[in-house]
Amino acid sequence: MKRYWIKSRPGRSEYLDILAENDEGYNIRLTRLSDGDEKIREDFINRHLFDLCIKTGYLSELANAELSFSVA
Repeated sequence: MKRYWIKSRPGRSEYLDILAENDEGYNIRLTRLSDGDEKIREDFINRHLFDLCIKTGYLSELANAELSFSVA
């Protein structure tokens, strides 16, 4: 599973995990950590939008060592 950091406002951490891939795009899990609260939701993102998010820097792939995270 690949994890991506989502560029977001200060004080909030957001991550996107790729759960599955098909010809149209990706099934994903979005995790939002804010003020000690964790919200998780699963969704779909089409391939074109995902590629655009990578290209613009809105999403950045995390290395294996960075896969675990916590809210400070």
